[in-house]
Formats: sequence, C-alpha cells, structure tokens
Amino acid sequence: MTSSEATSSQPQRPPRPNPAFRRLRGARSPAEFAAEVRRAAREIGEQVSCDARYIGRVEAGEIRCPNYAYERVFLHMFPGRTLTDLGFSPRSAVRGRGSRGAPGPDEHTRLASPAYATSETRGAHDPYDTQDPYEKHDNYEESDVLRRAFMTGGGATMAAASLVPFGLTLDAGAAPLPGRRVGAGEAGALEEAVRRIRLLDDRHGADGLYRRAAAPLRAAYALLDAGTTRRTTADRLHSGAGELAISVGWLAHDSGRFDDARSHYAEALATARMAGDAALEAHAFCNTAFLARDAGRPREAVRAAQAAQRIARPLGSDRLMSLLALREAGGWAGLADRTGCEQALARAHALFERGPSDADPEWMSFYGAAELALLEAQCWSALGDWPRAARHAARAAHLQDPHFTRNIALCTAELADDLARGGRPDEAAAAGLRVLDLLGEVQSSRVQTMLAGTARVLLPHRRASGVSQFLEKHASTPRVG
Repeated sequence: MTSSEATSSQPQRPPRPNPAFRRLRGARSPAEFAAEVRRAAREIGEQVSCDARYIGRVEAGEIRCPNYAYERVFLHMFPGRTLTDLGFSPRSAVRGRGSRGAPGPDEHTRLASPAYATSETRGAHDPYDTQDPYEKHDNYEESDVLRRAFMTGGGATMAAASLVPFGLTLDAGAAPLPGRRVGAGEAGALEEAVRRIRLLDDRHGADGLYRRAAAPLRAAYALLDAGTTRRTTADRLHSGAGELAISVGWLAHDSGRFDDARSHYAEALATARMAGDAALEAHAFCNTAFLARDAGRPREAVRAAQAAQRIARPLGSDRLMSLLALREAGGWAGLADRTGCEQALARAHALFERGPSDADPEWMSFYGAAELALLEAQCWSALGDWPRAARHAARAAHLQDPHFTRNIALCTAELADDLARGGRPDEAAAAGLRVLDLLGEVQSSRVQTMLAGTARVLLPHRRASGVSQFLEKHASTPRVG
C-alpha cells in the first residue's frame, strides 16, 4: 500500500455547514455579502480579499475558524458577538489538528454550487482559509504571519516575497522534501499564488509585480516535474501552473512587455493542451486575443477569440462567451470593420444579459457591467467614434468597484483620451487629473501610456480650462520603470 493510499484510508470527516453564518447573510447574495465584508475591513484598516467563493466555503463549513484578519472584520460587522455566535469553531479546537484523510467524492459537487461562483472580485482568499478541509492545519498561525507580511512588506513590489503560503518555495530549483510527493497542500498554494497576483494587480497595477513573478512561475513548473500520486492533484497542478503562466503573462502584457506576454500565454496554451484542460485553453486564447489587439495584430485577435469561443462553448458559461465575443469585437474594430464589430458586440450583450452561472470560471470574476462598458468603449475608440466611446468609458468608470483601483484608473484614462480626441479638452483634463491622483497607488505602464497620448492631444489646447494644470502635473509625474 502506498503512503497516499494509507492516508486516504483514514476516516473522513466531512465539514458541517454553518447555518448561523448563513442566517447573517440574509437575502443578500454571496457576492453582495462579500462586498460588505471588504467595506467593513477598510473601515478598520484591514485588508481582506473576500469574494463569493469564500462566503460559500464558510457557509459550507469548510472554513471552521477564520484567520485573525477576518476575525477582526467579522466582529466589527457584528458587535457583541463571538466567533462561536457566528457559527465558527473555537480557535483552540482548530489549531494543530492532524491530517484527516482525502477529500470525499462530493467535494467537486460542493465547489460547483452557486455559493462558490465568484462574481465580485478576482481576489484571493487568506492563506489557511484555502486549505483543503481535510489537510493539516499545523501552519495555522504561521499562515497568518505570512499573510500580514505579504500585505504589508513593502507593497506590490515586495509581493512575490510571500506570494505563496503553505511552504511553496519561490526558488526556481525548488522541489518537495526528499521522499515526499507533491500533494494537495502544494496545489492549494499554487492556486493561492494566482489569486494573490490577481488581487495585487487589481489594486496596484502590473509594473511593480512583474519582475517578481517569474520565480513562483518557475516553482510551479518544478512542482509539475516533481509529480504526484493522485490524478486530481496532478490536474490541479497543471491547471494552477497554466493559470499562473497566464497571470504572469498578463503582468507582462499590462506593463508593455508584449514579447514576454506572448511567451507566457503560449506556455499556458501548451500546458492546457497537454492536460486536456479546455477551460484553461479557452482562457489562454482569450488573453492571446487581447494581447494581439494591443500589439497591433487585429486579425490574429479575431482568430484567437474565435478559437476560444469554439473551445469554450461546451463549458456552458454565457459570461465567458460574452467576454470572448468582446475580444473578437476588439479585433474587428482594429481592422476598421464596423459591421463585424457591431455583430460581435451584440452577441456579447445578449450573452451577458443571461447572467452569471455556476459554470463561470473563477478567473473572470472581474467581468461585470463595468468591464463590458470599458471594452466596448475601446472598440468605439478604435473605430474613431469618440462621443460613443466617451459615453461608455464614463459608464465604465462610474460602475467600477472601488476595490479595483487599477481598473478605475484605466477606465478614467480611457475617458480622458476619448474626450480629448472628441474635442472636449476641459473635460478631458479634469478626467486626466483624476487619473494622476491615482498613480500613487497604481503602477501601470498601460495607464501612463494612455495619459501620455492624451497629453499630446491636449497640447494645442493648453489655454482651455484645466488643461495647463493637467499638462504641468503630467509632466512632473515620474514614469514607472
């Protein structure tokens, strides 16, 4: 009998649902409640990345006791109550419990329930909250230390120093300890790294993260080489490594390193095909289409988006198909094909209106009405319809979740550029100034490149109201390296 078989033969202990926490949510959706948790965290100076999936895991009983950050937030939200009142187990009963057998056959059914759909944020879950409920909890307090070091250890540029909890080393030559195979703990750590990168990108932009992101990606592929005895763990490792390659590719993409991004997306595509992972393959083609649009290869953007749609159609996610239709629309706009663009936009809207579903992949939780409006604005901008582009950009900025600082900056930069090119220099300058105010929090070459273009368009209008102020402030703002 192998060691893994011996472990899996131990009695299973399924999680018990948390009805007390479910009652506190009331009629609110998991995503709505998650947004309230994040707002409460900001009120007390905490940083948690709560989303609908986290709420679902709490209600399902998979998170028996929250980490210290979440504890402070929950007690702030519900004054006078204890963790026990909220349906959690005492911390002393959770800390240091031993291994408890492998996941039961119903695990994937639970994870596919509506409570696990992520429709609010790309965000991450706090480290030990993401452990498999049957894994060891020996790193309980250590994980909280790692979380705090990660969130406070120098901001976005220091993120990779503690991107991965649960002992996944960032050394490129990393390998499991001698005699130990890769297991669910490493797979969970890899998935957590992906969530952390996405969260920090949303908050701070790509430039400060990209230089640090290569090491965890190398570690991820080292884990694949190390092997595992379980097919389910191997599948998670392949999916996690592919998603991490896409995330690192996006950091390269967003910071203007298009060749690097193309390489990372190709690596993700190869991983998807080797693993037979259609969802990962669709994601890789989705990002490839976006990159091709930005790199001035619109026909490739159309082809990649159409390939993604063929692969994604059986997956059953209307929101994913909507996003892919928008990727196709962006390609048609780059080809100056207004008819093709309008047809793809119409499909995107029709699919979006069908609403979210359990089949929506976690990575596209950023895709809501605000993102749809922004991508449509970019289509009309590429077609030279500045008034229509400005209307959609303004809508995108208005709808953007305040949690996504980088996206607010991006939407407002798009608005400033569309207004400037549409002959409304005073409004463009006002929008540009709002973006400049956000650059202390956001490091994004994409945003700065857009502002530079807007400044060039506004130069002949420096006498218009606010334009001179914008140009002077823009000139004095240092560029990210």
